[in-house]
Formats: sequence, structure tokens, C-alpha cells
Amino acid sequence: LCLFIFIVIKLDDPGPALFLSQRVGINNKLFTMPKFRTMRLNTPQVATHLLKDSSNFLTYSGRFLRKTSLDEFPQLFSIIMGDMSFVGPRPALFNQDDLVALRSKHNVHKVRPGLTGWAQVNGRDEISIKEKVELDYYYVRNQSFWFDLKILFKTFYVVFKAKDVQH
Repeated sequence: LCLFIFIVIKLDDPGPALFLSQRVGINNKLFTMPKFRTMRLNTPQVATHLLKDSSNFLTYSGRFLRKTSLDEFPQLFSIIMGDMSFVGPRPALFNQDDLVALRSKHNVHKVRPGLTGWAQVNGRDEISIKEKVELDYYYVRNQSFWFDLKILFKTFYVVFKAKDVQH
């Protein structure tokens, strides 16, 4: 699957198939998180919702990869390396100071970021930073094996339905 995605990206747009993003991990330490590249080269490194018209920056294959969350697949490497877990708050971009500060205020930063999380299955791109942190904080307070399992199952449903994906 990864090889197929790699080839599709290379045929769709020049440049690397992987994008290495600086993210904020556990205890606000930066780490490098790989993703399949969905944006054109020279796209500003900001949260997608902050771009004036993100559709101008998305590659053709990137639209599909984001809608299906297949662009996240290389993050399994971050899980193996110990920078991420399967479930936890999604890692913030290195320059999302407002999100990092609010998470730190609620001790969300003390949890290893995840491939999926409670905020992702309850709004994904549709929720504000404040709502996202409230959901992340709820996760931190209620973290358990069964809650993680619930989030994983809900993730498959949300991804299958391509629910709440804006960019």
C-alpha cells in the first residue's frame, strides 16, 4: 500500500512523496513526524485551515489521501520510534503556539500524541482549538485501554465515512 501511494504521489506532483513535519510531542518536545505529502511544494508550513484557499495548495492525490487519512500511514514509524502512540491528542505543529499553550495549561502535553484521538473522532477539522483541547483534556482524565479501543473503532467509522474533513 505504501509503495502504491508513493508512486501515485510521484506521478501526480514533482518532489518528495514524504513530508517531514516538526511536531510537538510529549512534554512539548519537538520531533519529526512523517506524512505522505498532500500539498504542493513551497506551501507555507501552517495549519491547513489557516491557508486562504487550501484547495489551491492540495495536490490531486492529496485530496483523496487526506479524505481517507492514508496520508497518515507513515506515522506508524513515529509510533515505532516512541514519539507517538496509536491513541492520544494529535501532535500540534511546531508553530501552533495557541494550541500548545492551551494544552499545557490543561496538562494535555504530558500525554504522548497519537495517530488518532478523542478530538479527531468528535469533529476532526470541524472544531475550534478550544473545543479540541477540551476533548483532549477529557481524554487525559479518562484514559484507559477500553477508551482507547473505543476511539480506534470510532476512527475507522469516521475515516470510512470521510466525516468532518475540510482540507
